[in-house]
Amino acid sequence: MSSRISGPIPARRAAAVTTLLLAVLLSGCSGSSGGSGGKQASGAPSPRTEPTAPASPSAAPDAAAYRRWGLDKPLAAPPAPPSAKLTDGLKPGAAPKVIRRVPTNDKVVFLTFDDGAEKDPEFVKMAKGLKLPFTMFLTDDIARAGSGYGYFEQLRGEGNRNTINNHTLSHPNLRTLSADAQRREICGQQDVLEKRYGGKPPLFRPPYGNYNDATLAAAGGCGVKALLLWEVTMQINDMRYAQGDKLRPGDIVLAHFRGPSELKGTTMTRMVTNMLRSIERQGFTVARLEDYV
Repeated sequence: MSSRISGPIPARRAAAVTTLLLAVLLSGCSGSSGGSGGKQASGAPSPRTEPTAPASPSAAPDAAAYRRWGLDKPLAAPPAPPSAKLTDGLKPGAAPKVIRRVPTNDKVVFLTFDDGAEKDPEFVKMAKGLKLPFTMFLTDDIARAGSGYGYFEQLRGEGNRNTINNHTLSHPNLRTLSADAQRREICGQQDVLEKRYGGKPPLFRPPYGNYNDATLAAAGGCGVKALLLWEVTMQINDMRYAQGDKLRPGDIVLAHFRGPSELKGTTMTRMVTNMLRSIERQGFTVARLEDYV
């Protein structure tokens, strides 16, 4: 279940960031994650622009930065991304691709953070020091609270490495809403993020992983290219797997912005440290989702 609090221009350089990240409790978005197969949205597609894709970081994180956060060494650098993305060739207005796991033989996983409730300044320092690549899916009424969207702006990183994407305006179970209500939730958050960042985000995650054909039609109509689900969820000390008991190449990891009150006293940075250790121990590294999707 997902708490109410709860993509890649090909990187043409092999000097991709050596990092990774992951954090938080999955009590939220990991509810039922099914939906019906997608149909092409009807009607004229909305015009769309996309935010400038992040540039590859200029330098890899150093070992001292990792030790500062309780890690022995940096993760291995991810391999060069594929020359084609999963959404290449998708026609404007078409139903987005539903992606639960990225098809790849590379020993990489992809970190995603939902909602935006916890705004821990220490996590900003950690993400900057470790040069962690991750993708954010923000819910408007949650992200606006407290220090607001400015917090997530700090997390975007060098060259806007970490993108900000759509998780609806108010985090409803979309399958319980009419087609018009779903359109308002999804397209409304597209508009919010476009005003803030200059382009409509191409990625969308439905709250609780719940969607139907009306969801796909609405998302495609307002510029979404891919609907992102997950195969792994973050826990306080480790991860939970949809299949088996270990990571697989291309796994998408669901995490949330959470704090000690939801994590039994554990901080977000401590949970990220725990998860990085687990990813490295299993022989994986973290890649940038937008370089594959």
